[in-house]
Amino acid sequence: MGAAGSIPSPQLLEEFSQFFRLLSEPARLQLLCQLKHSGSLDVAGLIEATGFSQSHISRQLGQLQRAGLVSCERDGVRTIWSADNDLVDDLCNLVQNRLRQRLEAQLQSLAAG
Repeated sequence: MGAAGSIPSPQLLEEFSQFFRLLSEPARLQLLCQLKHSGSLDVAGLIEATGFSQSHISRQLGQLQRAGLVSCERDGVRTIWSADNDLVDDLCNLVQNRLRQRLEAQLQSLAAG
């Protein structure tokens, strides 16, 4: 973003929108959560953990990698995938806190009414 308090440019808003669209796919979220939970896995491990096909996992990982949410390393013939733990943790915490706040406000509203 630009100066503090300024409105993002239309181009930056488009980037924001594309990033959130990326996170709106449940399969990508499941892969991120699996990598966050398990540490690092190859595609075979992700197939076993999620039940997704190899082609589906590879396609989703490619999109997550382009967004900088996952990275990979070669280990012989295997490719080992891992989540950018700091960013994924920050995103998960942000969303969990927001959802918790909403639910707590709804509970208070019900208790008062």
